[in-house]
Amino acid sequence: MKTLLMTTAATLLAGTAFAQSITVGAANISDYLDPGRDHSNVGSQFYYNSFDTLIDRDHSKLEPEWTPALATEWSLVDDTTMELKLRKGVTFHNGEDMTADDVVFSLNRMYQATFAPYVVRSKDRLANFAEAVKIDDYTVQIKTERAEPLWETLVSLQQVMIIPEDYTKALSGDPDVAEDGDFEAFSLAPVGTGPYAISEFVPGQKVVYTRFDDFWGETAPLEQANIIRIPETASRITALKTGEADIVTNIAPDQLDLINADPNLKTEGSATALFHVMIMNVNHPNLTDPKIRQAMSLAIDRDLLNEALWLGKAIVPSTHTMKEMGEMHMPELTTFEYNPEKARELLAASSYNGEEIVFDAYPVYYTNGVLAAQAITEMWAEVGINGRVNVSEEWTGSSPDMMARSWSNPMYFADPFGSFGVMWAPNGPSEGAGRFNTDADYGEAWERFRFSQDVETRKAAYVELMERIKQDPPVLPLYRPFESWAMHQGVEWKPQAGHIPYVLDFRAGAIALTEN
Repeated sequence: MKTLLMTTAATLLAGTAFAQSITVGAANISDYLDPGRDHSNVGSQFYYNSFDTLIDRDHSKLEPEWTPALATEWSLVDDTTMELKLRKGVTFHNGEDMTADDVVFSLNRMYQATFAPYVVRSKDRLANFAEAVKIDDYTVQIKTERAEPLWETLVSLQQVMIIPEDYTKALSGDPDVAEDGDFEAFSLAPVGTGPYAISEFVPGQKVVYTRFDDFWGETAPLEQANIIRIPETASRITALKTGEADIVTNIAPDQLDLINADPNLKTEGSATALFHVMIMNVNHPNLTDPKIRQAMSLAIDRDLLNEALWLGKAIVPSTHTMKEMGEMHMPELTTFEYNPEKARELLAASSYNGEEIVFDAYPVYYTNGVLAAQAITEMWAEVGINGRVNVSEEWTGSSPDMMARSWSNPMYFADPFGSFGVMWAPNGPSEGAGRFNTDADYGEAWERFRFSQDVETRKAAYVELMERIKQDPPVLPLYRPFESWAMHQGVEWKPQAGHIPYVLDFRAGAIALTEN
């Protein structure tokens, strides 16, 4: 295990005893690194070490406690304007000083997006944000189209992390103009303001973080962190046992006892703020009858899946809700349930004539994903649904031929809008992909849910949305998976309650290494 490397004698005498590094074996690594365009489960691992938002939160706590980051203070000028004072003395990893110009550039690349991947992210979570405006070198204002009930939440998103304007514009073409080629190039050579610079990136294979000595905040505890892709679970565990890796990701519950039995190893895990889901294409010719999709959903014994695949450690929801949503957490709703008898009745009353329903599943992206798909088609067979699993690395979610598939619905931020809403809003990604439909009534309930300043009004509107999902289902949350990380005994690290799923947080206070 490559930890606790002695520094020079002079440094040792000065009281700074060790330089430390780790290697992480990850199941997957992104093909690009750009916090603005990314919202994948894989990508979310990699940004918090190297990029900052204007407003941060105490990630050790479940309830949001907002803290200064690149902004030292902020206040509302009026219902549609927030003013922020920027931290002075912040340096980007390439040596440039951060000013209001960089902040306005970073925000407006999302708020007024023209680069196609940014347009998608802007539309699904930032559509209410009109522009960022420079007041002076260290003051900016953010303006929205209408009063925003989630100001701090949406200013602290990964997608609005700050990047350097001049560096980015100079990556391709005209250095005075932001072009698509600049953003494509940035995703392969990212630069931020965080405690670690990304010193090496091999798309899909490797990320190397190196301590950034000019970081504005508390010094990074690691000198270097190497993230390498090891796609097979057995290979990741072997790498851990042989010392090639200090931490490995995505360990299924059936491997935990094996790892914990080794006195040199341990595991950390939690039911992550993410749902593994089954999505259904409401517009596929075989599935336009909602009774068929209701039967597909009611036939699935999610508690049995939890016991068989997650040893009972996952969380099976009654509706699309999580405790992380605070006042908007609504476990009293029963949007989703297991009722095979009702499934058979609905199927008999539907237009279903035994057509094959194909369930698409990624081979390795989701822990236990293929096993869950296989079990689901067996449960379908018990109520009379003819199902078949198609295992493929191809994303079929935007194909009109897709019938059902495994997917995930993460909590991108701590609100129902940040989980259900990002995916199932009117004109959102699911409707845009052609697998989901909304109408005026759905849109009206959505508006009350999204923009009301009153929590009870928002909750009442969310009840209406969940009833629509129950009657004409496009999605079934299966469970919040219990995701685990395995590591050497000398690594003190665990996922923090306040992060979005899968973040590898190696900042000060989040990780420590010991001589064990």
